[in-house]
Amino acid sequence: MRIVVAEDLYLLRDGMVRLLEAFGHQVVATAGTGPETLDALLTWRPDVAVLDVRMPPTQTDEGLRAALAARREIPGLPVLILSQYVEQLYARELLADGAGGIGYFLKDNVFDADQFVDALERVAAGGTAMDPAVIAGLFANGTSNRRLEPLTERERSVLALMAEGLSNQAIARRLFLSEGAISKYTTSLFGKLGLTDDENGNRRVLAVLAYLNAP
Repeated sequence: MRIVVAEDLYLLRDGMVRLLEAFGHQVVATAGTGPETLDALLTWRPDVAVLDVRMPPTQTDEGLRAALAARREIPGLPVLILSQYVEQLYARELLADGAGGIGYFLKDNVFDADQFVDALERVAAGGTAMDPAVIAGLFANGTSNRRLEPLTERERSVLALMAEGLSNQAIARRLFLSEGAISKYTTSLFGKLGLTDDENGNRRVLAVLAYLNAP
């Protein structure tokens, strides 16, 4: 894959470049500021980008803004966001177009190289890859979503794992159920969320967006 890496800390940026190249991927550009990131994304149009949220010049949400601006110009541009904090708004904004190709991981949890690269590849393929800690953090304050009220407890568990980017097969292994059972749960929850086969978006992404959106 052709990858853009945007991170203002040199050692972390260099480490990610070396890791990705060790897995056979090509890092076509790196960036250390928000403006550099946007320029790199629009110039190189990578297969996927790894972006830090907080970057110069403001150290607020420069990376996120660059990602959103790039996806407006290049719809569906795959982006994996790295952050030190769980920010509900970030996850919602990234998924708002329903196009998929979005990941959101906490930096502190990126310890496993295989897991990180696997998540990046899922994002590049148009899926989602949400850190379990991000999902847990979004709902730690007891926020509810009325749209999810019709879902059973098991369907919510399936949807939470879907938000992590897991396939039906992987969800089945995690919940110790058959893949056929998971398929039935996903079909049921899609129906309850009003996501039909003729939706223009990715139904799994739209379901995840429903999961992340508060009323």
